[in-house]
Amino acid sequence: MITERKPNSPQPATTSRFSLGLSQVWVRFLLALVGLALAFGAALFSTVAREAGSLWGTLIMASVALLLATFVGLTTVPYLARRVVASRVREAMDYDVTRAGLIYILISVVIGIAAINTGNNLLYVVVAALLSAILVSGIASALVLRSLTLDVHLPEHVFAGRPMLARLLLQNASAWLPSFSVRVVPAKRKAAKDRWRWEASTFGLPRNRAPQDQWLRLPDRRLRRVREEAEKPILEESVYFPFLAPGQELRADLEISFPVRGRYSEKNFGLATRFPFSFLMKTRRINLAREVIVYPAVEPTEQFREVLPMVTGEFETFVRGRGYNLYLIRDYMPDDSARHVDWKATARTGALKVREFSREDERKLRIVFDNPAPGILQPVLYERAVRLAASLGWHFHHEDVEVSFVAPGLEPTEDVFTFLRYLALVEPREETPVFSRLRASEDYNLIVTARGAAEMPAALAARSYVISLGAGRSA
Repeated sequence: MITERKPNSPQPATTSRFSLGLSQVWVRFLLALVGLALAFGAALFSTVAREAGSLWGTLIMASVALLLATFVGLTTVPYLARRVVASRVREAMDYDVTRAGLIYILISVVIGIAAINTGNNLLYVVVAALLSAILVSGIASALVLRSLTLDVHLPEHVFAGRPMLARLLLQNASAWLPSFSVRVVPAKRKAAKDRWRWEASTFGLPRNRAPQDQWLRLPDRRLRRVREEAEKPILEESVYFPFLAPGQELRADLEISFPVRGRYSEKNFGLATRFPFSFLMKTRRINLAREVIVYPAVEPTEQFREVLPMVTGEFETFVRGRGYNLYLIRDYMPDDSARHVDWKATARTGALKVREFSREDERKLRIVFDNPAPGILQPVLYERAVRLAASLGWHFHHEDVEVSFVAPGLEPTEDVFTFLRYLALVEPREETPVFSRLRASEDYNLIVTARGAAEMPAALAARSYVISLGAGRSA
């Protein structure tokens, strides 16, 4: 669809960036011309000095010509080649000179200067052969990469610290041309930068008191300098395919492990080759966006092993009742009904025993993660709390319990993977306390929070188990 732009409408930012890039191209082009002209002049003066019999003059001018030509060749020519080539090729290809290629170019330049100084036709033939080898290398590597297609398959659920298998499918779509020595490489990434950002905050008075002791708290915003988080790559090592026949598809299973939780993404992948002479590493960028949400690790930790028995014990005590599933056999109490007496256990022990049952309709657990504000917890403690909440959710998901999950910014859900995805991306944030969202229900609440148990409503205290993020348990 074609749209008409109004005369008074502002010029798009892309146009200004394009103009800036074009001006840089012309500046580089003019500098290259000046550098080559100076190199050519130095080569002519070296010839004049040689005919005049000045050895030092010949040596100095020839060296200046060589250095100028090398500088232009290594700095300006690759830049102009990337910017001036057609847009499709410019966006698809990257060129990196290898060490062997650098040595080869230097040898070619030296022989070229010698050919100019001596006028020897044989040296001109040698220089032409050297340059033609570079041209053949560029064409051959482009043909090798042109007909390749790539697909990357990643698992749906990934946990930090657990190895996973990523599958790479590389196909040669050409009907007659094989491909040699191809690598699937990760994309190039920009370094992280510092920038200023407005963040939600709370203005409280008196300022030197704890939040619960302040008598005035108003929503506020603050300007803070933060370091822009660098993108986390999915692929960190290359995968090598030595040969692909015409029409062949090869598969490679790569074991990948992500050390921490978070979002890992790749906007594109690269297909690289040094074929045939290793002068250049030519990389074709494949626009293939992939993203992986890595859940927190759910492997048992020391803190998890300490908390789990207490949580399980209190929860089982809470759900104890009269029902259909046998919970335990205990001594008879005066208020127990005679119909629950277990006569076999009574005859075996000689003491009156009754059966106690657990009610299935009360085995409901609600796991609550109360996300604290920035600065409340140290990063290490915060990550430990996130991992503990994830481990508890994953554990009770596999138990005979009807479990649900609640957190600030998360709609109440019974899907454990929705909760794990939330924990994978969560960061400290100034939000309304999660206690205000909880209502008395049949669920038993397991709350992971940085707040004190005194802040919890009394109606929830009797049906809750509170784990303080900084100090362990405070029920």
